[in-house]
Amino acid sequence: MRDFESEERLRQQQREMKRAKIREMRRLRERRKKMLLIAGAVVIVCLGVGGIRLLGNTATKEEPPAQASVQEDTENLEATDAEAAPSVQTASAGDTEGETAEETASNMEDTAEEEQEEEPAANPDIPFASGYTFEGADSAAAVNAETVLSTYALLVDLDNNTVVAQRNANDRMIPASMTKILTVLVAAEHVADLEDTFTITREITDYSYSNDCSAVGFGDGETVTVRDLLYGTVLPSGADAAAGLAFYVSGSLEGFVDLMNEKLDELGLSDTAHFTNCVGLYDENHYCTPYDMAVILKAAVENELCREVLSAHTYTTSPTEQHPEGITISNWFLRRIEDKETNGEVVCAKTGYVAQSGSCAASYEVTDSGKHYICVTADTYSSWRCIYDHVAIYQEYTE
Repeated sequence: MRDFESEERLRQQQREMKRAKIREMRRLRERRKKMLLIAGAVVIVCLGVGGIRLLGNTATKEEPPAQASVQEDTENLEATDAEAAPSVQTASAGDTEGETAEETASNMEDTAEEEQEEEPAANPDIPFASGYTFEGADSAAAVNAETVLSTYALLVDLDNNTVVAQRNANDRMIPASMTKILTVLVAAEHVADLEDTFTITREITDYSYSNDCSAVGFGDGETVTVRDLLYGTVLPSGADAAAGLAFYVSGSLEGFVDLMNEKLDELGLSDTAHFTNCVGLYDENHYCTPYDMAVILKAAVENELCREVLSAHTYTTSPTEQHPEGITISNWFLRRIEDKETNGEVVCAKTGYVAQSGSCAASYEVTDSGKHYICVTADTYSSWRCIYDHVAIYQEYTE
């Protein structure tokens, strides 16, 4: 009989080694970037000193009697050079010093390029403004109470990072399964191989079942791919897939939640957002604001893998012994809103629901005019009403 737990422990050790290698490569790259900046500054100083020397030599030729003065100036310049670049070993001539710094910078650039080829950047060029601070919340339009029934609502124009319309956008809310946007973002930043496999354990299936969570339907002992876990976390909002990602990345649910809160801090949200689980279960210490959720979704849309997962309408998991034809799953928010008039296309979305949050969703739209928006709503009475609130907001406030 196969020992699934031993096999999974071995896989976990191998994955941890891969992740440690990736983290080390990232640290080295950051260190080299800093060294490149220092080397560049040194080159600029050396070139400037060389130019001054050249002027001094020219002046010497034109005024031969001033030998003593030129000698003093040269000594002063050499002293200045030594003070400006104490970390670079000084050669017998300033030109050699400059060449050494240039060669060092060139070698560092070559090394960085080689590393980038080994580990491609996760973020492609994004067609909207960078940064995670949205301006204008206080002066934004109030969301129309007649057409939008959600207690919380927010529309952000990503092209200039401004709040277009809002209702209680900075008030604390319960994010429910919108939490899983951060789950897949953190996972995407830590996985190296989407075809790597993970075996679902009884602990995971019990966690999903005992908390009455939605699930993909993976069974105890079923071996699935990391790609399946990512899509399973978003499309059917599967707690079994989300917990699988947590164990795959960190070896425990608690360790993964630590990574989630570290990401919130990185995004500048730690004062107003805190998560206690990767699924979206209700907990009084599991909260954020609509503004926070818009920032989280923006960061996810900027990640190529997350954007791919969040934009999928349907997906079929890989064949397994338990499911020979795979499991076909759907993002019903995207499938239901795709034929509605929203002034464009809703590209990405994730919904959520617990009793304390009501129906909620976060979505990303590209309008027919080419503009980019994020909409977040929470606390309404049904999943369909949540969809209609997004439709109403996109219709009324987008360009």
